[in-house]
Amino acid sequence: MLPIDLKGKKAFIAGVGDDQGYGFAIAKALANAGATLIIGTWTPIFKIFTQSLANGKFDASLKLSNGSLMEFAKVYPLDASFDTPEDVPQEIASNKRYQAHSGYTTTEVAQKMKEDFGTIDYFVHSLANGPEVKKPLLETSRSGYLAAMSASAYSFIALLQQLGPLLSKEGSCISLTYIASERAVPGYGGGMSSAKAALESDVRTLAWEAGRKWGVRVNAISAGPLGSRAARAIGFIDQMIEYSYHNAPLQKELSATEIGSLAAFLLSPLAGAMTGNTVYADNGLHSMGLAVDSPTLQSK
Repeated sequence: MLPIDLKGKKAFIAGVGDDQGYGFAIAKALANAGATLIIGTWTPIFKIFTQSLANGKFDASLKLSNGSLMEFAKVYPLDASFDTPEDVPQEIASNKRYQAHSGYTTTEVAQKMKEDFGTIDYFVHSLANGPEVKKPLLETSRSGYLAAMSASAYSFIALLQQLGPLLSKEGSCISLTYIASERAVPGYGGGMSSAKAALESDVRTLAWEAGRKWGVRVNAISAGPLGSRAARAIGFIDQMIEYSYHNAPLQKELSATEIGSLAAFLLSPLAGAMTGNTVYADNGLHSMGLAVDSPTLQSK
């Protein structure tokens, strides 16, 4: 077995707000490999997340393979929808969930990271938000569509613009996407499917640009459905998981740990020749062209 040894490496994971999602699982895999973790948490839930950490709410989930608890070198409040303080609308800046924090835009977080750590080695983009995700695309407003694109796709570009100069030579980045980027998934609306398609296109272009500019690799993981707290915003995540179980080649529930392990591999030197890829990790569901549990197939 080839070991993934990331001792001495620093990883920034943007989009960790609890212990349930893929971002947390990726952080844990990197910690098990020895990496130092830096976290970006959405500003409105920053206080809840950090207090939960301090109160031991996540201790069971934080336990690493060696028995110790995963630690974060720093947790920054982050709202990647805004690049500078001037971009933040007054109604948001004055919101009580934001007033207690400063320096949460992409440029400010990158500057703080530079001051605190100098350089980093890995960047994980685990951010997505679509305020109208429950609306069909035909009913999605312009503002809802653009908000989904901004938070779920452009945020990767914005952060890489700022973090690129901090990434070490032969550093690596990954983002998380979903099969709705290339297949129609009724119910996954609000422009989120469009945002995932844009994200995957950006991964290919950024692989070229960041590779030539900084020597950095850029890949994406197209993960299957997970019943995380964030995914519940979609509204039918349980049905998506059940559909995958019955129709994917591997008939098992997808584990967040599996995504974490794949992410650690893609970021590590073991994947040193891989860039510009969207790698599927969905028990093979993406390869199927037929729903084998369809009532049509059961009819006589």
